[in-house]
Amino acid sequence: MFTIQKVLNSSVVLVHDEQGKETILLAKGVGYGKKAGEQLELNTDGKVFIPLDNSDASKLKEILDNIPAVYLEITQEIVSYAKEKYDITLNHHIYLALTDHLHFAVQRMENEMIIVNRVFWEIKNFYPKEFKIGLFAIDLIKKRLNVELPEEEAANVAFHIVNAQKAVESQYDAMRAAKLIGAIVTMVTYIMQCQVDKDSIHYSRFISHLQYFSERFFTGKMLDDNEDFMYKRMEEGYPLAISCAEKIRTYLYKTYDKVIPNEEVAYLAVHIQRLSTRES
Repeated sequence: MFTIQKVLNSSVVLVHDEQGKETILLAKGVGYGKKAGEQLELNTDGKVFIPLDNSDASKLKEILDNIPAVYLEITQEIVSYAKEKYDITLNHHIYLALTDHLHFAVQRMENEMIIVNRVFWEIKNFYPKEFKIGLFAIDLIKKRLNVELPEEEAANVAFHIVNAQKAVESQYDAMRAAKLIGAIVTMVTYIMQCQVDKDSIHYSRFISHLQYFSERFFTGKMLDDNEDFMYKRMEEGYPLAISCAEKIRTYLYKTYDKVIPNEEVAYLAVHIQRLSTRES
């Protein structure tokens, strides 16, 4: 049994349970005609519960005092779409980050303040599913709020979707990762002299490897077995691919001041070789 503390709108209410634990409850019509102090039956069908037991949830409660609750509804529709269409499960941080972002994006648009997304191309090409969710989001904003956001906003939404697939405590940053992936792809295509087909399965696999690589790179969880067996095999069998991977290692060290272990270089060379062979 829940007790209503505050009705934010017909679909969003702040409630607490019998132990006094606060929760934001989202469901179509759940707050319609309701008032503070009334009780709600505990029926989980079609409802989304956001427990207010961490700093993110407390901040969400705070921003809902200043942001129309419709933005939280829109975020929930986006989250549901990601799950139903692409089987993407997002952590609860998305409700804070995306709700706040969408509100700010609409404000910027109304004030004619344009902010250029410098990694739009990278996000669009390296995170295609998330970008399509972003397109769904800007279409939803147009339908619900009659505000037409530029396509660049789809990449900004995608950035939040990518980040929300990671653990809340993760240091992963989709825009930073996209910039890294873009630099590596440019180096590989130039050094290996290959023109890639961005719709091919080989390119898709290469990008997937780089996505996992960038996550390990930025979270300090690089592979390193200290054996160098794979590295030596690649060095002997595929010298051009290992040379390309070494140039990438040098670039990453100069740019980020991080040393890449031989095992990571070797696996990178494997994927470089596969891509260059398939795309030649």
